[in-house]
Amino acid sequence: MSVNTTPHLNFRGDARAALEFYRSAFGGDLVVTTYGDMGGAEDPAEADLVVWGQVEAPSGFRVMAYDVPASRPWSQGEDPFFVSVRGDDPEELTAVWKRLAEDATVIQPLGPSAWAALYGMLKDRFGITWVLDLPAQH
Repeated sequence: MSVNTTPHLNFRGDARAALEFYRSAFGGDLVVTTYGDMGGAEDPAEADLVVWGQVEAPSGFRVMAYDVPASRPWSQGEDPFFVSVRGDDPEELTAVWKRLAEDATVIQPLGPSAWAALYGMLKDRFGITWVLDLPAQH
């Protein structure tokens, strides 16, 4: 048996835009199922919102997201989690960083750190905090 962990991000109306953005940063395939597709929209105005979506890239990157319906409480919170992306190719990691950094708040610029060959942290345009790093060689 193998176990994989996939970040599952919750939004209020921004899931599709966020998934499209993450696909533009990491590449891969985007799959989106809406409440309307499932026949499960409590509010017809929410039929086009994402009940389940995923980006999966050949590199192994995967993230899921959905839109919390208005009938359920939701709060973006303040840094309830970080999404960590660890790579082994500095050029690939730097390219992903540059794409994620579009309209983002950079918390720690991508660069060498005491514990990693490359490390950076940013909060993207959707309020998600990303940590990217390239481990130091041992």
